[in-house]
Amino acid sequence: MAAQSTTELAKKKCQPCEGGVEPYAARDAEQQLAQLPGWRLTHDGQRIRKDWNVKNFMVGIKFFDEVARIAEADQHHPDLHLEGYRRVWIEIFTHAIGGLSENDFILAAKIDQIPVDAKK
Repeated sequence: MAAQSTTELAKKKCQPCEGGVEPYAARDAEQQLAQLPGWRLTHDGQRIRKDWNVKNFMVGIKFFDEVARIAEADQHHPDLHLEGYRRVWIEIFTHAIGGLSENDFILAAKIDQIPVDAKK
């Protein structure tokens, strides 16, 4: 499976997944993550995660509002975490298959397009 650029991924729309799809192999996931700076594998390669430090609590909430808007439009919902009022992180995986699908990388690419000023 060939890795796609962030631009290619961000142009796509997540496709409904009700299972029956093989999760990405670790090698394929790592190749795709090379195109998504800051994202890393977690949970034995079953999820991807990225961390940010934001200016304050409300900036974190504003960032999550933008993420929620994108996630809802694509009907692919990440796990959102806010800790210590400034530390935020997002984990993404395809619940229906218990691992990673193309949808996860599409959503990560779209999240990365949120302007930096939304996080500061």
